[in-house]
Amino acid sequence: MPDSELGARILKVNHAGEHGAANIYQGQIVATRLLLHALTSELADFRAHEEKHRSIFWSELQRRGKPRCRSYHLCGIGGFVLGLITGLLRRQAIAATTVAVENVVLGHLQHQLDVLSGNDEAAVAAIQRIVDYEREHRDAFAARLEPGRFWPKVLTPIVAVSTETVIWLGMKL
Repeated sequence: MPDSELGARILKVNHAGEHGAANIYQGQIVATRLLLHALTSELADFRAHEEKHRSIFWSELQRRGKPRCRSYHLCGIGGFVLGLITGLLRRQAIAATTVAVENVVLGHLQHQLDVLSGNDEAAVAAIQRIVDYEREHRDAFAARLEPGRFWPKVLTPIVAVSTETVIWLGMKL
């Protein structure tokens, strides 16, 4: 695959992933409005970050004349369901989900930067604009995880594998 096509494919998947991330936060916001009001504002801020990231990738895709990824709606629906369920499971489940997703995403973003650097600088610039925010989200919730708790032990591997699978599917669709 030529470098510009690889860059476009990566941007499409990242755009869909940001849609999923915004919807994870939206699902969690719905749940925290009922159960954990103290987290709702922070989750709304993080959702706004993800919406901005989605628009960064969408702008670059439009500039290239590329449509969104076929997995876009799957990411949105799956993200909302995951967010709602983990939001209903409360604080440790929300933290574990965010940390697991962001760890996977940060690994992929670094790999993307390595692969695209020197080959597709517009894609590199778009990706670099979001890395610090993704790290901030991970670190904010990692600080809240309590070692040995049930939800982090159960959710972390499930969410990490699910996130990897959705990224893989997005690259194949």
